[in-house]
Amino acid sequence: MATAYRPYEPGTEPRGQLVPAVLKAPFQGRVWREFLYVLISLPMSILTFVYTVTMIALGSGLLITFLGVPVLGAALAGCRAFGVVERARARALLGLEVAEPEPVLGRRGGRGGRRGPVAWVGALLRSGTSWRHVIYALIHLPWAVLSFGFAMALTFYGWGFATYPLWRWVFPRYVDQPGLEVFGDDERGRHFYLDAPFEITVTCASGVLVLFLTPWLMRGLTSVDRIMVTGLLGPSRLASRVWELESDRGTVVDTAAADLRRIERDLHDGAQARLVALAMDLGLAKEKLEEDPEAAAKMVDEAHGEVKLALQELRDLARGIHPAILTDRGLGPALSALAARCTVPVKATVDLPQRPAPAIEGIVYFTVSELLQNISKHSGARTAEVDVWRTDDRVMLQITDDGRGGADTATGSGLAGLAERIDAVDGILVVHSPAGGPTTVTAELPWR
Repeated sequence: MATAYRPYEPGTEPRGQLVPAVLKAPFQGRVWREFLYVLISLPMSILTFVYTVTMIALGSGLLITFLGVPVLGAALAGCRAFGVVERARARALLGLEVAEPEPVLGRRGGRGGRRGPVAWVGALLRSGTSWRHVIYALIHLPWAVLSFGFAMALTFYGWGFATYPLWRWVFPRYVDQPGLEVFGDDERGRHFYLDAPFEITVTCASGVLVLFLTPWLMRGLTSVDRIMVTGLLGPSRLASRVWELESDRGTVVDTAAADLRRIERDLHDGAQARLVALAMDLGLAKEKLEEDPEAAAKMVDEAHGEVKLALQELRDLARGIHPAILTDRGLGPALSALAARCTVPVKATVDLPQRPAPAIEGIVYFTVSELLQNISKHSGARTAEVDVWRTDDRVMLQITDDGRGGADTATGSGLAGLAERIDAVDGILVVHSPAGGPTTVTAELPWR
């Protein structure tokens, strides 16, 4: 089944929109912010390089004494401070969001919770993040020199040649030349000036060409800076993964607590209240058994009906915790049962070569259950489809309806909580729901 959305592919823009974008590219604020970033990079990289090389060399030379260790610590601390400035500069001028790296002493303050100066310097020297800042300071200078030269040449030559007809009058009036001199040989008396109409036109055209190429070349230059800032000044992959797992663990704990509160509330307000009323009715029937057998029999009959209702509520509650059909027969029959209970006609298709992990099965089941409830209550749809299949080591789930659309994970409609649950197991939830429909919700979960 085809999805209702596609990733962006360069070259698919309508022609009427592509040409104006190219024409206005040299005047966009993004290009000038990138140019400003490249200009500032040179003095910043010189300052950082000089500081790093000086402090590292001084600290290494003083290692024969006790002073070498604190000097190296100061060098690493200074590099981390420069890293803060670089991340802020990339955020302001390149729009690059880079998370803060792991603190020097971590979240527990190092071994045994110590936070003294000695522990702090030792943690600095052991920190891989600190040494990545040093590497950034050393390798960024040659790249900053190269990108500075390219950016200055492209910008000034492009704008200079493109506007050459506007300022060519300077040469005959103040320099006593017919135009810009390209080649000159005083011994042979040969000089070549850009003064003929054809030469002026070619110069202006070449400047315009460079001007239109500059935004893309500038983006290429700053993309290298983006890679260096993200890879060397941000958190390591291991630290990012640890933070992600901590966040996912919190989500799982909160979800489990919410489920327990829901079960307790359903038991208290549903089956428990009905059983308490049943016990009272049976007590009254027992008292009237000898005085009014017919009334007692009627009360027992009513109590029998209450027992059936209580059993049905307990079955529904057990199905909400983990349905027996899912455990016994798998996702295919379980999703077909869900589709049969939905108020909207639903076509369910499950194409799995084997059963995934039980936890993933449960998440797929309850994801489909909640999405079908949303379709029944809010979408106004006439039909819906549920597709589940496997791709490599991932379980793919897609639900489509022809309702009114407008669903969004940011509106607090239950989709946000569903996205958090799926994210807790390294899954992804994508919602494509334009106004007027159709709505397509795609979930991707790990197989194990």
